[in-house]
Amino acid sequence: MSELIEVTVGRLGRAHGIKGDIAVDVLTDEPGRRFHEGAELFIEGRRIEVSRVRWNRGRLVVGLVGYPDRTAVEALTGALLTARVPADESPSEPEEYFDRQLVGLLVLDHVGREVGRVEDVLHLPAQDVLQIATASGEERLVPFVAALVPEVDLAAGVVRLADVGGLLEDIDE
Repeated sequence: MSELIEVTVGRLGRAHGIKGDIAVDVLTDEPGRRFHEGAELFIEGRRIEVSRVRWNRGRLVVGLVGYPDRTAVEALTGALLTARVPADESPSEPEEYFDRQLVGLLVLDHVGREVGRVEDVLHLPAQDVLQIATASGEERLVPFVAALVPEVDLAAGVVRLADVGGLLEDIDE
């Protein structure tokens, strides 16, 4: 069995109604996988179980076992929800990656030279962006699209960039 890691999946918002439901600000790309009846989640290492799940006006609302009313869940407002998942778990869609799979990967240019490492994945409104620490110590942002990052090889621990000028260096005009 694979090692388990803890990932943040949501932040509890405001109480919803009087029966112990609470809104969740979803922090995962796969809420259906993380939030379902019987799901085991954690708040600061303390285990909780999801008793019910529904969407209300585009917002996830859950009930939690042991939190029977509004007063009980109000104390949880602002708490981070985490899940323990297998370290080797992959997203349900092909050609998608969890941030934790990309952070730390070696970045290669189009001819295979090492040019840096992925430091972070930024989720911007237009698209996801790789934050790359270059070998020279500079930080560069590269849109995470197939035209610019044509290859991701998790087994080899690398991403390869396309032959596009200006991705990792300034171009003088």
